[in-house]
Amino acid sequence: MARYRFEEEEHTMFRKSLRKFLEKEAVPQYEQWEKDRLIPKSFWRQLGDMGFLCPQVEEQYGGLGLDFRYGVIIGEEMERVGASLTGVGLHNDITVPYIEAYGTEQQKQDWLPGCISGEYITAIAMTEPGAGSDLANISATAVKDGDHYIVNGQKTFITNGINSTHVLVVVKTDLKAEPKHKSISLLMIEEGTPGFTKGRKLDKVGLHAQDTSELYFEDCKVPVANLVGEENKGFTYLMEKLQQERLVVALAAQIASEDMLEMTIDYVKSRKAFGKPISAFQNTQFKLVEMATEIELGKAFLESLIEEHMAGKDVVSKVSMAKYWLTDTAKKISGECMQLHGGYGYMEEYKIARRYRDIPVAAIYAGSNEIMKTIIAKRMGL
Repeated sequence: MARYRFEEEEHTMFRKSLRKFLEKEAVPQYEQWEKDRLIPKSFWRQLGDMGFLCPQVEEQYGGLGLDFRYGVIIGEEMERVGASLTGVGLHNDITVPYIEAYGTEQQKQDWLPGCISGEYITAIAMTEPGAGSDLANISATAVKDGDHYIVNGQKTFITNGINSTHVLVVVKTDLKAEPKHKSISLLMIEEGTPGFTKGRKLDKVGLHAQDTSELYFEDCKVPVANLVGEENKGFTYLMEKLQQERLVVALAAQIASEDMLEMTIDYVKSRKAFGKPISAFQNTQFKLVEMATEIELGKAFLESLIEEHMAGKDVVSKVSMAKYWLTDTAKKISGECMQLHGGYGYMEEYKIARRYRDIPVAAIYAGSNEIMKTIIAKRMGL
């Protein structure tokens, strides 16, 4: 069952255990979660009980102290079930690492155990109605008033927005700073804080079970003790952590592509036209061969990229390449696979229809693919 050369026996056992758990507790429920437009908090607590939340966290805070390879396995196995489980990866590999890397000892003691148990669900709030990939131009503010910050502003498209208990909010703490990115700070704002309200659950084209929402802050009083890292250093922290976030997105796109190819091969072998399986037609064969080749190339690239990332290397350019190329490839594969399913591919009862809806947003979040190309160009000296 091992997918990569760096997987050892314990990783394979972990993958088997997780897959068995998901086949029992997630797969049978997934369609209902999609209809409900929400994954229940009880599932998060089950994940916590089984050790599938934040396994990288040090043992002193209740974690298992495991390496990023386990995060890769969790992300991949969640994606195999469905893209709406992406919020688990955001919690494990994107938001919680900010607490680990920049949080105070007290913050780690207060927040990490709950994140591991599933009692706490995290989100990170960057995007605003008027600012997406251009984080320096956010307008949410946090003005210090004694031992509190007074936060005002709005965030949107926030993954885990409805279920979240702890939201890492990107705010401006120095309204006069130039350049603008030197004004950014990170504040952990907890559910129930006066002045903090959650808006509607956004009705998306895909990812129906994934709760995505608007968040509002109106004279929201947040303790200074909830500042994560140093004041006005938030932009630097975000740039340091976005490498892993984009790698996680690329991994999910790769798994989605593999899943779509597998289901399409099964379908064309069983579906007949003009007296023979669709798989017997040269056009079908060539399409599947082309997709299989792109998928193998993506897998090899990702494997080397994961190893370099774990070794602490600067792979920003490569991660940006993987993020844009693999998500664009997954979009293309979704269209090809739906076409090979014929009319049935447009029916909700076939998983390819859901994949077709779910995959396009991967080219938008974690920095749009156009931004990825801009980053690569800059690092090429262009």
